[in-house]
Amino acid sequence: MNTIDAQMLAKMFLAGAKNLEVKKEWINELNVFPVPDGDTGTNMTLTIMSAVREVNGLTDLNLESLAKAISSGSLRGARGNSGVILSQLLRGFTKGIRDYKELDAVTLARAIDKGVETAYKAVMKPKEGTILTVARGVADKALELAEEADDLQVFFEDVLTEGKRVLEKTPDMLPVLKEAGVVDSGGQGLIVVLEGAFDAFMGKEIDLTFEAGDAAKVVKISPQAEADIKFGYCTEFIIVLNKEFTDDDEVDFKGYLSSLGDSIVCVADDEIVKIHVHTNEPGLAITRALTYGSLSRIKIDNMREEHQERLFKDAQKMAAAQAEEDAKKTPAKEVGFISVSIGDGFGEIFRDLGVDYLIEGGQTMNPSTEDMLNAIAKVNAENIFILPNNKNIILAANQAKSLTKDKNIIVIPTKTVPQGITAVINYVPEKSVEENESSMIEEISRVKTGQITYAVRDTHIDDKEIHQGDIMGIGDHGMLAVGQDVMSVAKESVLAMVDDDTELISIYYGEDFSEEDAEELGAQLEELYDFCDIEVNCGGQPIYYCIISVE
Repeated sequence: MNTIDAQMLAKMFLAGAKNLEVKKEWINELNVFPVPDGDTGTNMTLTIMSAVREVNGLTDLNLESLAKAISSGSLRGARGNSGVILSQLLRGFTKGIRDYKELDAVTLARAIDKGVETAYKAVMKPKEGTILTVARGVADKALELAEEADDLQVFFEDVLTEGKRVLEKTPDMLPVLKEAGVVDSGGQGLIVVLEGAFDAFMGKEIDLTFEAGDAAKVVKISPQAEADIKFGYCTEFIIVLNKEFTDDDEVDFKGYLSSLGDSIVCVADDEIVKIHVHTNEPGLAITRALTYGSLSRIKIDNMREEHQERLFKDAQKMAAAQAEEDAKKTPAKEVGFISVSIGDGFGEIFRDLGVDYLIEGGQTMNPSTEDMLNAIAKVNAENIFILPNNKNIILAANQAKSLTKDKNIIVIPTKTVPQGITAVINYVPEKSVEENESSMIEEISRVKTGQITYAVRDTHIDDKEIHQGDIMGIGDHGMLAVGQDVMSVAKESVLAMVDDDTELISIYYGEDFSEEDAEELGAQLEELYDFCDIEVNCGGQPIYYCIISVE
């Protein structure tokens, strides 16, 4: 066999996704830090599952429709750094295949190379020894073999073998991998996908049923009372474009949706348009959308508990009333805030600081690009600051920024929740957006964070021997302390962070660390560091006994 068609490629893609889903926990265990939260395997799986749903929803399968489904699904479902990079690999690859009816080795090699090029561009500072390195090894080998390849089985085998060889070398490129005794988890995830795809190509029988994934929870700080809800149906769908969707088309369609309801989001790229609207006439929105292309992922939720008969009876009347209200609608405010958070206590803190929307997830469930887009749609502001509060969420936030055309999105690269709190505190309304961005970035650089949790497996890192069940203090750049109890590890972690410039130590206790113990920790730190202010707050976060910031 020297070519594959859309049907075979779809089967290979689904089999690769299935293999990743089956092995995600094993990939999670390759994480350098043995923390008990979702990581690379989970993020890559949830990313590719979003594309799987798009592919399984196709009714007219060809390489063009398959490319659109894989690209748009993975792009919006991307979670974590590894998931975003995987989505960009798939996005570039699909651009290289969509104009063909069949794919030979040369076309496949060029598409793989395009995927690698796209992924490298998406990362501000690409690091070798990661999934990017493995992908580049695969692409280089594919290009080397493609011109002479007349048997795709041999071609795929040789390319996969090279990918595995490069993966095995990743510990030599990143010392932290060698010390922990693991290969790069993202690179391993990519190889797992390619292995599954190759199994399908070889005719192996594969169960292609998938688990349902969970979305991050977007929480509005000031939720609208049920009695104030004017439109009963939260309507969402994706338009798979069959013609160009111009800027004028976008303005016209948004205007039409405004006549039907509110809470409108219209996010467009070259191939698809994502729509969200609250309306009493979802059918009218869908009918107009069909003039631009076919629809997928249609979702209509009843937002009220009234009987459907009454909703339909009042729909036209309420739509007209809302149209009048829209004419008098309060204009968008200048600045809004979206923050990723982990726990009720942190949520209350952000609420008090004036954040408009929270995306619950953070360490334990990295929000997707689409979760970010949904939150952006719900903040009525011209400029929106996003606080990822986790280094593994920054890429997804930036991807959401690139997909947002009607609002100015500013991603402040906060890597921990305490950095997010500091960023909001240092926002000054009298300053310009640019001045605030600069000052917030400067201020978060002064915040050191230690996160106290437990080890889920044995490992060796930062010259520290760690055993399953040990308590760990993890800092911004590595391991701070390892021990047998939370109190001693917390104090040792603070000792590693405090210096002569330290003025404030803040303790945020989680759901598995009592307020009494947190107060006792605060009292002990007060004795040790009488030149610092000590604050104790409820964070309410899972998994992490306490999160401690030093400023």
